[in-house]
Amino acid sequence: MFRPAAILVALAPLPLAAQTVTGDAAAAMLYAPQGAEVEIVRDVLPKDQANMLAMVAKDQPYYAAIAISPDEGLMSEATMAAANHHTVDSAIASALAQCNAKKKGAADCVIAATVKPEGWQAQPLQLSASATADFANYAGGALAISAITGAWGIGASAEEAIAACAAKQETATDCTVAIAD
Repeated sequence: MFRPAAILVALAPLPLAAQTVTGDAAAAMLYAPQGAEVEIVRDVLPKDQANMLAMVAKDQPYYAAIAISPDEGLMSEATMAAANHHTVDSAIASALAQCNAKKKGAADCVIAATVKPEGWQAQPLQLSASATADFANYAGGALAISAITGAWGIGASAEEAIAACAAKQETATDCTVAIAD
């Protein structure tokens, strides 16, 4: 069962979105919406399973994370991917919360892989692959994002962008303006 409250608790230590930036500043910080690098966490899976996971994970939109139950392994109902978030930390928190909610084993879930844009380096503003692609339609106004869900919305004003973000996903209750002109 999906538990939004568990995700909220898991995200509590994450920083809120950085201060609002202009569209021009955002354009300089964003990565191409296609192309991602997969990082497999060492010693979590046997080599053959890690290779298989890397092949599957490369098709996930960044920022993504895949969590597994160490007691149940990769081929379990508890294995969860959280993709298309605005940061890898948010994707990790979501994947772990979903995995822990489904696991049957005693051990807490662990991250087996993460997905970031090709050539990733930390930036003051990070957007999901889909939000980055939609940024091509940004002509001013505002763009709001949800750190918890990865939702986003564009509007002529901050209020419209926040409403568009919240409308994308029921659990996107934390939409804040990230880009404004």
